[in-house]
Amino acid sequence: MEGGLGMLKFIAPQIPSLTSTAIWHTLGMTQTSSKWDLRTAMTVQVLRHLMSPDNGREPSPIGKVQATTLKDPGMKGKMWVAKATVKAPGQQEEDLRETVFKAIDDMKDDGEVSYVKPELVDTEVEWTGYRPGATKDEPLPSISEEEKYGKMLAEPTRKSDTTILYFHGGAYYLCDPSTHRQLCSKLAKESGGVVCSVRYRLAPQAAFPSQLLDGLMMYLSLLYPPPGSMHEAIPAKNIVLGGDSAGGNLAFALLQLLLQLHRTSNNPKVKFHGNEVDVPLPAGVTANSGWFDISRAMPSVLDNAKYDYLPPPNHDDTLSRFPADNIWPATPPRGDLFCDLSLLDHPLASPLAAESWEGAPPLWMCTGWEMLHDEDAIVASRAASQGVRVQYEEYEGMPHCFGMLMPTATNGDRCLRSWGDFCRRCVEESAGIKTNGTFVHAKTGKEDEVEVTKVTGILLEEARRMMKIAKERRVKGFEKEGKALPKPSL
Repeated sequence: MEGGLGMLKFIAPQIPSLTSTAIWHTLGMTQTSSKWDLRTAMTVQVLRHLMSPDNGREPSPIGKVQATTLKDPGMKGKMWVAKATVKAPGQQEEDLRETVFKAIDDMKDDGEVSYVKPELVDTEVEWTGYRPGATKDEPLPSISEEEKYGKMLAEPTRKSDTTILYFHGGAYYLCDPSTHRQLCSKLAKESGGVVCSVRYRLAPQAAFPSQLLDGLMMYLSLLYPPPGSMHEAIPAKNIVLGGDSAGGNLAFALLQLLLQLHRTSNNPKVKFHGNEVDVPLPAGVTANSGWFDISRAMPSVLDNAKYDYLPPPNHDDTLSRFPADNIWPATPPRGDLFCDLSLLDHPLASPLAAESWEGAPPLWMCTGWEMLHDEDAIVASRAASQGVRVQYEEYEGMPHCFGMLMPTATNGDRCLRSWGDFCRRCVEESAGIKTNGTFVHAKTGKEDEVEVTKVTGILLEEARRMMKIAKERRVKGFEKEGKALPKPSL
């Protein structure tokens, strides 16, 4: 979709529904009128049309859908972006891969799991910082990536040693660091630090655990820079993991992997670029509207649909709206874009299923009244009940990732400021972080304190039971359709 003509073609069919939305919202006749302003209502309506499988448009192959989200919007305005490629260990070095595969096998339940063991690959990143002196449309200077990186670090506004290792959202098959530059620049500003945004491998071309392997390799690469790296070694006490939606899943899955290594060894080590290195825990982990349940089995997935734009789940796994192309269906066939169906309730694929968060560093989580609300609340409650320091924020009536969709709205801006500041506090004021929960009212911004251990009545055992049922339905549907073209989970 390029230029004004493309935008017109996209918006024109929606004019009747947008007009109806505006009228009924203004008259206070919708279920969400009391929670949303007109801009939120219109934004959600546009996104619903875009993401709905029943929007009247011919379905596009998954590769085409993916490609539309990978178009680079350019780099201008108040951001520094320095691109780098981080080298993977040589293929003869199996320790890192085997560490991940062992954790997957050790953390599974009684059933068998199936996955293809991926190789390590070089991984691209975008170092992103805040550039206060730039005008709105000012491009980056024509200098080397190393010089951009140096200027980013030299900015007077970079007052903290905080480094956020960031994983973008997009249901694991969409988006890119380029789509999240504005957000990462905002997080750099609010944290006073810098962001390392990871171009991890996307599904369906690369299935789980490719993304987890990329995440672990990048975390170790910050700690122990491979030869030729642009950055110097960054201690774990200065690193905070972060992500939105599927990126929040990856951040928390990586935390579960690190916790598993610490559960099985008092001082875990791995071989990395020829050296045996320690694997410490990061200073903190954060997720904005984290997608912690790949199976999409929680009640809020249906109950909160009126507040969200995400498509409904399809637990029966009927024929997909995506025509076949060169990347889907996968070889060998699998029932989900991201992972084999046997892994839907595995804690490294769906962190909601994790038994223990004990020993984790401080956690920050925010959610709206969105379809993913329950899984976010359950993880927050579970971790807090196990002694983890959790900062939980719930925003009344808000849709998925609202702070990124509407960053200038009052509560959107509040959410992003809180996120960035928490990252800074993990590095600079960790001892002062206490468990606390906040409920933020939709239109007034009024804040009420909530007890994090009581933000949901759904216990982990019940959540895992629902995930197992959803997985079994997906498996039956996949087999019934003759391994046809299942829908993505999200």
